[in-house]
Amino acid sequence: MTVMTTAADTGAADIDAAMKAGDHAALVSALVRTAREAQAALAMSSFDQRKAALHAAAGLIREHEAEILARNEADVARAGANGISPAFIDRLTLTPARIEGMAAGLDQITGLEDPIGRELARWSRPNGLDIARVATPLGVIGVIYESRPNVTVDAGGLCLIAGNAAILRGGSDSRETSGYLAELMGAGLQAAGLPRGGVQMVPTDDRGAVGAMLAASGEIDVIIPRGGRSLVERVQTPARRWSLPSMPRCGAPESAARRKPS
Repeated sequence: MTVMTTAADTGAADIDAAMKAGDHAALVSALVRTAREAQAALAMSSFDQRKAALHAAAGLIREHEAEILARNEADVARAGANGISPAFIDRLTLTPARIEGMAAGLDQITGLEDPIGRELARWSRPNGLDIARVATPLGVIGVIYESRPNVTVDAGGLCLIAGNAAILRGGSDSRETSGYLAELMGAGLQAAGLPRGGVQMVPTDDRGAVGAMLAASGEIDVIIPRGGRSLVERVQTPARRWSLPSMPRCGAPESAARRKPS
């Protein structure tokens, strides 16, 4: 009997092998290979197919509310035991209303115009040459953020609708919640006939994986740090050293509020 091995199976095996070896560079490379294959399909997909993936993910988030809350409860309990500040725990905590907000956010994204193929500018040269600037997907986007679980869904949804694949690295305090949400996003892609690898969560809390992402120039096309100013600065400095484009997205200063005052 011949056993067929798919690219997804190979990617999962490579990720597992890199995790066991503690090789962060190999881990990121394996994630990128899976993401690159998925992104090729996303870039060629129809807008209706990408919208269907987000609608499916929104439905799965609503359907699995109880499991999301259970995972989030474990994250919140661990954060409390680690002395995390009440303000930070509030941002980490999910409620049924916040979960519905995440699902509704995906539905709202599908109301946007298709960003792929949109004409951004057009001009003519004196020799009569007509030139147009047209929007195309960026490719594989790495998103590094702190422990707001909703960012997992927001970032994944915005990347997917524009035909990009997302590699997400959230804060360690939300690993159970964010990991499960990323799985649901992948299941939404699969339900629409697209590769699950379009959204992946970096499967380790080790900060060495962040360094490997920032050093992955030529593999990851752009890095987006989403969080407080300290996170953005931590990401941008090494990103410049490795000539990796980064697009900062500042939010609430989570790092400053993370620990309880001593």
